[in-house]
Amino acid sequence: MTRSARATRRALRAAGVGAAALLALSACSASGSSDSPAHAAPGKPSGEVTVFAAASLKESFTTLGRKFEERYPGTKVTFSFGGSDSLAAGITGGAPADVFAAASPKTMKIVTDRGNAAGAPATFVRNRLEIATLPGNPDKVASLKDLTRSGLKVVLCDSTVPCGAAAQKALDAAHVEVTPVSYEQDVKSALNKVVLKEADASVVYRTDVKAAGGKVEGVEFPQSAEAVNDYPIALLKNARNAETAKAFIALVRSAEGREVLTGAGFLQP
Repeated sequence: MTRSARATRRALRAAGVGAAALLALSACSASGSSDSPAHAAPGKPSGEVTVFAAASLKESFTTLGRKFEERYPGTKVTFSFGGSDSLAAGITGGAPADVFAAASPKTMKIVTDRGNAAGAPATFVRNRLEIATLPGNPDKVASLKDLTRSGLKVVLCDSTVPCGAAAQKALDAAHVEVTPVSYEQDVKSALNKVVLKEADASVVYRTDVKAAGGKVEGVEFPQSAEAVNDYPIALLKNARNAETAKAFIALVRSAEGREVLTGAGFLQP
């Protein structure tokens, strides 16, 4: 074999080794990519999620928050409860939140109209009203008309919040006009006036009457059927932890979530 032929063969052998090394390096790189944290557990909830929720959801959502953290170790659910209108104003004003659960479609619309929701809200529960009275119902309140009695101290939610708008709808259906001693900014504040005996009665959600236990007594009335509130929930557009937020919404809407919510007195949608 000539010197020229041997040189050519060595060159071809070197090129083959180099190509094989390049292929091996590429394979290692691809393998390393598939083992990266981003691909190892896609969509696994982690970190903190901030939920803005109507005051009437406090007990049931707190329970669901604990269940969520137990199911997904390393997560933390932080809640901000209050009047839906105030929460909506906070969201549209730039308050950091991942999820919004409102007590009415009207207050959710404040958020969607400003483009702050990541998608269409979904109704997950409904709620209806009761009259909350002092334990034992000493004033013998049996209807909305009884709330007009002279000397009876009645508290209502402000008409700008869902419980107040629903109460006014029920009062209109009963053709009753009530002059309350105060208007409150969320349902818990209205109920608390009765708990503290600063009022004799209030029109609130039946879920809040149930949550209060023996501190108040609930009185049903037929016009509540005219003022049932739908509760929508939505992922927010600027959510800092969208994947974990989606997982929390999924829990709320699951069979397990419905069990907690209906156990608190909410109605299925």
